[in-house]
Amino acid sequence: MLGWTDDRKLADVLPDKEAKALTKALGYVTCHDLLEHTPRAWSRHGSGVLAEDALEGDMITCVGEVIAVREFHTRDGKTVTRLTINDGRTVFTASFFNSAYVTRLLRQGSKAMFSGKLKFYRGEPQLQHPDFLILPGPGEKAAGSLKAFTLYGDPDEQLRDLDFVPIYPATAKMASWRIMAAIRHILRTLDPVPEPLGEVPAGHVSFDEAIRGVHFPGPEGPEPHLERLKYNEALTLGLVMALRRLETLRRTAPALPPVEDGHRTRLLSGLPFELTDGQRTVIAELEQDLSQGEPMSRLLQGEVGSGKTVVSLVAMLQAVDAGRQCALLAPTEVLVAQHARTLTGLYTGVKIVALTGSMPVAAKRQALLDIVSGEADIVVGTHALIQDTVEFFDLGLVVVDEQHRFGVEQRARLRAKGRDGKTPHLLVMTATPIPRTIAMTVFGDLEVSTLRELPDGRRPIESVVVPEYKPAWVRRAITRIGEEVEAGRQAYVVCPRIDGEGGVLEVFDILGRGPFRNFVVGYLHGRMSGEEKDSVMSRFAAGEIHILVATTVIEVGVDVPNATVMLIREAENFGVSQLHQLRGRVGRGGHASLCIFHTLAEENSEADRRIRDVAATSDGFQLAELDLIHRQEGDVLGTSQSGTTRTVRLLNLLEDYAIIERATSDAAVLVGRHPLLAQRLVLEIDRTDREFLEKS
Repeated sequence: MLGWTDDRKLADVLPDKEAKALTKALGYVTCHDLLEHTPRAWSRHGSGVLAEDALEGDMITCVGEVIAVREFHTRDGKTVTRLTINDGRTVFTASFFNSAYVTRLLRQGSKAMFSGKLKFYRGEPQLQHPDFLILPGPGEKAAGSLKAFTLYGDPDEQLRDLDFVPIYPATAKMASWRIMAAIRHILRTLDPVPEPLGEVPAGHVSFDEAIRGVHFPGPEGPEPHLERLKYNEALTLGLVMALRRLETLRRTAPALPPVEDGHRTRLLSGLPFELTDGQRTVIAELEQDLSQGEPMSRLLQGEVGSGKTVVSLVAMLQAVDAGRQCALLAPTEVLVAQHARTLTGLYTGVKIVALTGSMPVAAKRQALLDIVSGEADIVVGTHALIQDTVEFFDLGLVVVDEQHRFGVEQRARLRAKGRDGKTPHLLVMTATPIPRTIAMTVFGDLEVSTLRELPDGRRPIESVVVPEYKPAWVRRAITRIGEEVEAGRQAYVVCPRIDGEGGVLEVFDILGRGPFRNFVVGYLHGRMSGEEKDSVMSRFAAGEIHILVATTVIEVGVDVPNATVMLIREAENFGVSQLHQLRGRVGRGGHASLCIFHTLAEENSEADRRIRDVAATSDGFQLAELDLIHRQEGDVLGTSQSGTTRTVRLLNLLEDYAIIERATSDAAVLVGRHPLLAQRLVLEIDRTDREFLEKS
């Protein structure tokens, strides 16, 4: 928690049995672990605890007021006590069988916490035989599941007059109030927590107040405490990025000022098309960065077709004019070949060398010789560029295309190939627009350039949604693909899986033997070897394959200007950004293009609405924000897949822009004034996260 941790073992603070139970149920070992288990909701006077948001079968905990008690007998003689409960948003029932004590404890007007498995009967929510804990009011006694509280003292004292009752994420064997009792005891034994920043940030509560108040707020509610803890998370990220920027400033890079009558000038004066205003702006930014003695670290984001390639070539030629080499790292061999062709087509005045893993031995040997001797001005390659056997004569600029396709280690190793201790300048490019908050956090150490305009001649892509519950529309979609191919165009059919129903192999077989039997249908998926995939994509690019059935391996692929229609089957299985990236594979020529989003989702379901949102706009930046709404990834450092502790727990990357913006600014000031304090404050970040940040 930003420079502070409570390393006390649960077993040293809590009763032994409770400590072991918490560790078994939640995996927590220290008091710090448990204090970070923040409530999912807070109930004030039994209101607003989100029972309505739960699904059938979920274990729910809620606080409510008993508004009616009814007793009746079943045909087999069982006595049923049915309570009607209002939690402030939802009215539901709780049923108890042969439990006379319930009517003694729970009466109309009683306020209690209930925990049990949610069921629905005729659409109405109900709990069967839930555990309960009566919350005492003035002059009342606590009752119900008090065992957790009796371990820590008088239950009445602990439960009476709570302004807000915290409701924790719980399990079947670890009820919310059991967690609440343990956390309350830990906080009572916790010494005042010093302010890690030296002084309380203006407008915030103290760190000590936040740690306590996020669990047990006073009349002010949880919001001020949540805001402070969110600020701390954002500040931690901001400090890491500011420290990285400081580290970059301490390195030296070859200064690469533009040459008046060099390759760069000749390219710009000979382009057969007009640059957009955005391209001119970014070129000026790159020119300024490359002219400095500090390493450039810049992210260039722009839609597919926005002209990133020509902008990167201008930057590379500026480096070549200054006597340095450039490396362009691309994710696939097909893309390497495409980049080499595109760059050569744009300008033939420099030597461009391709390097891939599958090159013949003689060709690879010659390429390596050209690179180490300095004959190669621009080297375009796959991961093969990163190998130790690749030595550059004088590397001045590294360009990474589709940066999300490469691990942090790979980018770092390529950038380490500079000469005489110099750090090459770095330009990373992405066609996946990045939300503002992500740009400030994950890419906060990079300057960001953006291309929003599309060059003249690009036609908008029409997008339609074709639901499975409208079979006539599905048949029309297949016919529409056939019409495009009949007109001399090509098509993609994207499937969410390789095998099974709706998979690539099945769809390829059905389409090839059925509606498209008179066309050449190919398939592509991730289990094919690199050579097989490259061969299929090359045949498709050459027009030898009319319809390509594929998984998302085509998401980043070769340009096929003749491909004008794409059918994405079961689009509900793909994320927002992924759908947009896939759609960008068509519409790359001068022809009108169509993307068909097929879906099995039910009408008006969340998945159905998400797909329709994607179809309704082609603005990738708007869709990036939409993607964040649906994904809400907690770990902005990118380590969530590795099972490490999440660095961001409370911060909402969509809604907390103002907090992130302020924390980022404050972090820059703090690093400028007190860099050692900043380094100490970020030591808590998980080692894997630190490695990610240091190399990303």
